[in-house]
Amino acid sequence: MAGNDSLAEFLASAVQAAQEAGEIIRKSFYQTKNVEHKGQVDLVTETDKACEDLIFNHLGKLYPTHKFIGEETSAVLGAAELTDEHTWIVDPLDGTTNFVHGFPFVCVSIGLTIQKVPTVGVVYNPILNELFTAIRGRGAFLNGNPIKASSQTELISSLLATEVRSVRMAGSCAMNLCGVACGRLDACFELGFGGPWDVAGAAVIVREAGAEVYDPSGKDFDLTSQRVAASNPYIKDAFVEVLCQTGC
Repeated sequence: MAGNDSLAEFLASAVQAAQEAGEIIRKSFYQTKNVEHKGQVDLVTETDKACEDLIFNHLGKLYPTHKFIGEETSAVLGAAELTDEHTWIVDPLDGTTNFVHGFPFVCVSIGLTIQKVPTVGVVYNPILNELFTAIRGRGAFLNGNPIKASSQTELISSLLATEVRSVRMAGSCAMNLCGVACGRLDACFELGFGGPWDVAGAAVIVREAGAEVYDPSGKDFDLTSQRVAASNPYIKDAFVEVLCQTGC
């Protein structure tokens, strides 16, 4: 595991990359978009591609020996294998459908894994000007202020978020996870999302805020499984029980 000084440097580099990509998103948000389909419902825009190129170029120059996994790159080349190497996992624009429709739940998501463990996380919404950051073992922050998960103990009183393909909810897995981290949401889950780039950054933030991230079945979280649930620790067991009853 890298030392604290290295981790702080990695975080600062990721924040700078996210903010520069966020500026591209902000400038393009209210403009006409050139939209393509990469599946029946999944959209991709020139902004997605431009942001991923910017982030990879920025971090690649600083850390030429590191590995990179990105949503748009994987869409073209196929999924890359996650190894023990320092690996940046990037969703350049999580919430592309929201972006196309001018719905402000969009973000840049950057996560760094070390020995396959999510270690540094940055999630930045340039429209709402919200920057979520975390380093494993050192807490989670929103715009520099510490954040904590909610203390809600009753599932029936909890605010829950999810995503399904036919109905739009918040439209961003990373933003939902950060909502749990800062206590806006008590729990969230999603099945079948795009890939590890949707969760790598936010998983660090969730854990460092005192919440838990796990498989909807209650098993340990697997970054590559395309299944995720998160909640404060008080409602986890009840939440998992309900999820299991629904077949998750």
